Amino acid sequence: MNIIYRHPETQDGPAIYQLVRDCPPLDLNSPYCYLLLADHFRHTCVVAEDSESGRIVGFVSAYLRPDAPDTLFTWQIAVHADCRGHRVARGLLEKLLRAVYRHRPPRFLELSVNPSNQASRKLFTRLAERLGAPLRESVLFGEDLLGSGHEAEILLRIGPLPENLNMINEE
Repeated sequence: MNIIYRHPETQDGPAIYQLVRDCPPLDLNSPYCYLLLADHFRHTCVVAEDSESGRIVGFVSAYLRPDAPDTLFTWQIAVHADCRGHRVARGLLEKLLRAVYRHRPPRFLELSVNPSNQASRKLFTRLAERLGAPLRESVLFGEDLLGSGHEAEILLRIGPLPENLNMINEE
């Protein structure tokens, strides 16, 4: 499997929507939301494209928090079931961090994860270890706010982050 990591283009919006729809239990947003992410937030989003088929098999969306511009918040990360176990999620995060570091290195990386999502928790724990940065967790949004049987969103905060990413390619 040969994966190309790149920033999304506006026309990738429908494929990103389809990918997230195919990756339960991720929350599916409107097609319009994914068009906006691919257009307005393209520099803090990354897609993973299968170079043979041209199919988008992974996506990560993120943004610099308006109230904390030194903090990169990773909103969603999706990897098609066929591509799991091939380090696609890791590649998405590495491309995202490298892209953001080129403009203004963030001091913190934040992301939310449901308590039952052990795969994402493991991914982010390993990333924190590779970056040599502490990982702290707290409740971002409780079940009472999310409603409809939605699990709580746990905030994972990694940082302070290193000033450069020299160690990012190490195992």
